Amino acid sequence: MSAPENKPQQSAPSRRSWADLGPRLASAVVLIAVAVLALYAGGIVFACIIGAVFAGCYREWETMVARRTLSVPGWIIVALVAISGCVFPWFGWPGTGTAIAAAVVVAIAFGGEGIVWRVVGLLFFGLVIGAVLSMRGTGVEGIYAGLILAAVIWMTDSSAFFAGRQIGGEKLAPQISPSKTWSGAVGGLALGTISGITAWIFLTDSPVWIGALLAMSVSIVGQLGDLVESAIKRHFRVKDSGDIIPGHGGLMDRLDSLTFGVLFLFLVGLAHGGWSNVAAGFLDW
Repeated sequence: MSAPENKPQQSAPSRRSWADLGPRLASAVVLIAVAVLALYAGGIVFACIIGAVFAGCYREWETMVARRTLSVPGWIIVALVAISGCVFPWFGWPGTGTAIAAAVVVAIAFGGEGIVWRVVGLLFFGLVIGAVLSMRGTGVEGIYAGLILAAVIWMTDSSAFFAGRQIGGEKLAPQISPSKTWSGAVGGLALGTISGITAWIFLTDSPVWIGALLAMSVSIVGQLGDLVESAIKRHFRVKDSGDIIPGHGGLMDRLDSLTFGVLFLFLVGLAHGGWSNVAAGFLDW
C-alpha cells in the first residue's frame, strides 16, 4: 500500500525542477535579441544600454549589501553608474572613471551599512563597463569578439543548467552553491568551448588551437564568476539578486558569468593589442 503513496512524492521534484524552463527560455530569447542588436548598433546606443544594464546591476548590489531599499543618495549613485557608460564614446576611460569616482564620493559621504562592499561594487562595475565598451570599440572586430564571448558564455550557462539537472551527481561547491554539480560544470565547459571554437572558425582567420584555448579559458572564468556571485549572495543570505528577469532572477544572476568573461577578454586583448585594439588583440594572432 505504500508504493502508490510514494509515486507522487518521487515524481513531484522532477516536475518542479523543470517548471521554470518556459520563462527561462522566453527571457533568454529576448535578452539575446536585445544584446545582439545593441552590439551591432555600437556607439552611443550600445554605451547607454551598457550603462543602464550595469546601473541596474548596481541597484541590486546596493539593495543587497546595504540591506535596505534604495534611498535618494542610492538613486543618485545608480544614475552616476548609468552616466559612466553613456560618456564613454566621448571621453573614454577618463569619463567613465570620473563618473564612478563621483559615485564613490556620494556613497562614502552618505555612509550607511556595507560601505566597503558598496565601494567595491562601484569599482567593479565601473571596470566592467569600461571593459565591455573597450571591447566593442568602433570596428567590426568588436562585434565579432562580442559574438564569440556570448557564444561561449551563453552555451556554458545553458549546458551547465541542463546537464546539471538531467545528470545530477556530485556537487561542485556545496558550501557555496548547493545546486551546482560537476556534471553541469563539465557539460558547460565542453559545449561552451565547442560553441566558441565554432564561432571562432567562422569569424576569424586565426589558428583554431588559439581559439580553443581562449574559448576554454572564457568558459572556466565564466563559471568561476558564477561561483563568486553565489558566494557573495550566500554571505548576504539572499537567493537571487533580484527578480527582474523571469526564470533567471536579477541582472546580476544573469550577467555574473559574462562580467568575468568580458574582463578576461579585455585583459587578453589589452595585453596583445593595446588600449585602442582590444577586440583585435583578442581575435588576431
